[in-house]
Amino acid sequence: QLQLVESGGGLVQAGGSLRLSCTASGRTFRSYVMGWFRQAPGKEREFVAAINWTGYIVDYIESVKGRFTVSRDNAKNTVYLQMNSLNPEDTAVYYCAAGPGIQMTSRNIASWGQGTQVTVSS
Repeated sequence: QLQLVESGGGLVQAGGSLRLSCTASGRTFRSYVMGWFRQAPGKEREFVAAINWTGYIVDYIESVKGRFTVSRDNAKNTVYLQMNSLNPEDTAVYYCAAGPGIQMTSRNIASWGQGTQVTVSS
């Protein structure tokens, strides 16, 4: 099982950008699909993006398509989430996740990170 540590969250104005990073410890990083979820206050945790081990298969929630880009560097055991054109609706705690397949749900996650806060001001 992987241990995941996120970084890169913070406060940004609407229209700005942030890049989240998630570094995994463990030898089996390549075995996992890596993804990002987010949870806003009073809402359920929702899937945001996922990427398979080759990086050639990605998936995004509709509301972030064209604005967010997920990528991974297997040599560094790290997955990234580049977030552009941020808006206040993107405000949430963002969680890194490792799972068995590209169809990620909060119920089939093997490992979670601790979360990093992203706040977008209007």
